[in-house]
Amino acid sequence: MLKRHYRLAMGLSILLLLASMLISLTLGSVNISLTDVFNVLVGHATQSDLTETIIFQIRLPRLLCAVLVGAGLAISGAILQNASRNPLADPYLFGLMAGAGLGATLVSVVLPPHLISMALGAFVGALFAVLLVFVVCAGQHWRKVEITLLAGVAVSFMLSAISSFVLYFAEPFAANRIMFWLMGSLSRTDWLSVLLLAPIVLLVLLLALALRRQLDALLLSDESARTLGVNTLRLRLVLLLATALLTACIVSQCGGIAFVGLMVPHIVRHFFGVTSVRLLFGSAIIGALFMIWVDNVARTVLPQQEIPLGVITSLVGSIFFLLIMRRQRL
Repeated sequence: MLKRHYRLAMGLSILLLLASMLISLTLGSVNISLTDVFNVLVGHATQSDLTETIIFQIRLPRLLCAVLVGAGLAISGAILQNASRNPLADPYLFGLMAGAGLGATLVSVVLPPHLISMALGAFVGALFAVLLVFVVCAGQHWRKVEITLLAGVAVSFMLSAISSFVLYFAEPFAANRIMFWLMGSLSRTDWLSVLLLAPIVLLVLLLALALRRQLDALLLSDESARTLGVNTLRLRLVLLLATALLTACIVSQCGGIAFVGLMVPHIVRHFFGVTSVRLLFGSAIIGALFMIWVDNVARTVLPQQEIPLGVITSLVGSIFFLLIMRRQRL
């Protein structure tokens, strides 16, 4: 019965994802019908070159980036939550967003123009934040997940304070550009972003699937996992490094998008199950589906203006968790 329920949920989710991807290609400042989109994709287009350019050079790479970003953040959250047995574990709690923001800020404000790209600066800053967490938690502290989370929060506050200090003295236009990017946006993504994110998302997913039995063992307890031959410390280090690398790449391309890694795994556990295989595949699909519609709302609700993605995800995520807290109290 459970297996049948899982297959039904997976099938419906995949259909919704494909339908959402097609619909997303029709939305934007230029109206393109679903028929025209389908004809362009299959190579039987009779439309103008402008229509094909809009679809292949603007909307399609942005759509694929939304799929990869949503799937990547949801997978990272699912891995960390199962590995730590903490439903509040999230890649951003390890200071990745603050580190990426500091890197992007320094590149845009302090360094000479065009010396280093903002994406590269954000990536280096995110990895620097992870390194700081590693240094703080060196030794036996890795055995306590709560200490790792607290170290990430402390690093996040410290790096955010440095970023705010630099932005306070920055030129207003540069500061505004950084602030918008920090709130999350897919407007800067292109085919290069797709080529960067796709292999990393796939590699982290394959790594987690390869370690699925060890992850499932961690759901019981560390003692039970060790009796089954699982090196819990090494396993958590490998998973943290993998999710940190994936999140750093995502942040470097689209800025900060919060709550996806926290919210999506909770939804997936309810409809798909808690074991690693079901959770990972479900998180990838639901995360991609969620991010597609967040991006659609962000670029279509206001005329000639785009809402930062992080604003929408934070609003939806905060309401989601308030409802969960209310339900648990009842």
